[in-house]
Amino acid sequence: MAASSELIEFLKEQMGGFGRVHTRRMFSGAGFFRDGLMFALVAGDALYLKADEAARGAFEAEGLEPFSYATAKGRNTIMSFMRAPEVCFDDPDEMVRWCRIAFDAALRAGAGKPRKKKKKPSS
Repeated sequence: MAASSELIEFLKEQMGGFGRVHTRRMFSGAGFFRDGLMFALVAGDALYLKADEAARGAFEAEGLEPFSYATAKGRNTIMSFMRAPEVCFDDPDEMVRWCRIAFDAALRAGAGKPRKKKKKPSS
């Protein structure tokens, strides 16, 4: 099931206190980005937030599951995103708190990656 435009807009509103967030449609869902880093995704009617080893404990303490999908070959692939707590849908302050946790994980994940060089304009 594809993520609805209404859900994506609602989540952006809930994230309003987190700063400038933009979305990009991906497959049947959407990715949420801040400063060029993807920190959240929507698949169906579920929101998933970026998690790494440092952040995973906060998600597991809430009993939240990782995002996974079945590949064309029938394997189950688990990604580094965990389901967002339900409180994020009701409380914008909690949404901002959890988005910060996810964004920090995205920052750590991107810290070891080389930055792309910008193309020089042709003269």
